Amino acid sequence: MLDRSAGQMRLPEAPIHRITAPLERFMHVEAASGIVLLAATIVALAFANSPLSDWYLGIWETEVGFRVGSFQMVHSLKHWINDGLMGVFFFVIGLEVKRELVIGELREPRRAALPIFGAIGGMVVPAGIYLALQAGEPAARGWGIPMATDIAFVVGCMAVLGSRVPHGLRVTLLSLAIADDIGAILVIAIGYTESLNLTALVLGLLGLVAVLLLSHVGVRSLLAYIVAGAFVWFAFHESGVHATIAGVALGLLTPTSAYISEGLFAEVLNRVSEIFHGGDWASEKDRGAKVLRFRQVAREMVPPVEYLETVLHPWVGFLVIPVFALANAGVPFQLSDLADPVAHAVAAGLVIGKPLGIVVFSFIAVRAGLARLPEGVGWAVLGGAGFLAGIGFTMALFIAGLALEGEILNGAKVGVLGASAVTAVVGMSMLNHLLPRREPAVRAQE
Repeated sequence: MLDRSAGQMRLPEAPIHRITAPLERFMHVEAASGIVLLAATIVALAFANSPLSDWYLGIWETEVGFRVGSFQMVHSLKHWINDGLMGVFFFVIGLEVKRELVIGELREPRRAALPIFGAIGGMVVPAGIYLALQAGEPAARGWGIPMATDIAFVVGCMAVLGSRVPHGLRVTLLSLAIADDIGAILVIAIGYTESLNLTALVLGLLGLVAVLLLSHVGVRSLLAYIVAGAFVWFAFHESGVHATIAGVALGLLTPTSAYISEGLFAEVLNRVSEIFHGGDWASEKDRGAKVLRFRQVAREMVPPVEYLETVLHPWVGFLVIPVFALANAGVPFQLSDLADPVAHAVAAGLVIGKPLGIVVFSFIAVRAGLARLPEGVGWAVLGGAGFLAGIGFTMALFIAGLALEGEILNGAKVGVLGASAVTAVVGMSMLNHLLPRREPAVRAQE
């Protein structure tokens, strides 16, 4: 029986739901992915600084691959994670950017101005501080490390503060993080491409054109796009341009409009209702095919951007990013590493440069009349949000792995981890102090 109480229909429960239901509820909590990411980071750090360090770090250097005839593709497990699995993460980033630019907050210039200016300041100032401290040094190549914001941790922090966070501040900070990601993507594509295989790059671009053509002629098969996307990823991987850029490009090419209109879907629902209420369902032929067709129709009434985001977000938040953290956040360090100049440069960029750049560039935009602060958000509150934007974890570690290696890379990772912890604490403390507290509802006395 279906439970129609409270206006909802509840499907019959099976014993397995006693296990899966709590997991589903946890995965729908805003802060949940941040909690899992934090747990993965702690595990990686614990193993990397234990007697099992060599074994743990060696896992990620295990070579994995395949061979077909004379062609072979063999890389370390960490490489497959950073270049392959993270392609899914960057694909979702591309979807988010496309949605924001076409139907989201960034589509309106005046609303987009504040997060865009804030994001520019939050990239330029940290990079400038880093370069000022590392000019002429081998680690100068890591200038892109303190430029990015980790959305998962930022969302988690705002979820902890709950309804006290004004809607305008939430939208601004998330839009800023999206704009930040666009900048980080450009940094990866332009700043950390060492050599180009033009033949492979052209093949990758032709693959993107093929995806556009498939969409234009109305191909709806998900398998066709997966095959085309895999080809694009492989071509970019072999071209020298970082393979994750393929994920971003594919996300940006994803349509933002539904294939089937709401009116047509309503007609389909009416037809299905007639079949059931008329009692013809038992005598219908090819019922399995009809169910599959209806499922396809239901999926096609949602824009592909929205559908793919919904499907992939749990996989990214609870698998891709935690696995990335397990493979990259394991840094063996000692107290002396806190004195590393590279760690200082990264930390200065994130702790000082991020909030400073965001507030200063936002102030310029507001004074110039190009933007305005959201309702209920003052400069001090924006400063607190700027500190949260200094949580650079995922993207910062990713760029560090592209730019540096050896002991210098370890120093950068220490800086990222330490600075992200500091900015999270400072940002949360500031917002907790500055944001008005919600008074509990007073029960009326009878």
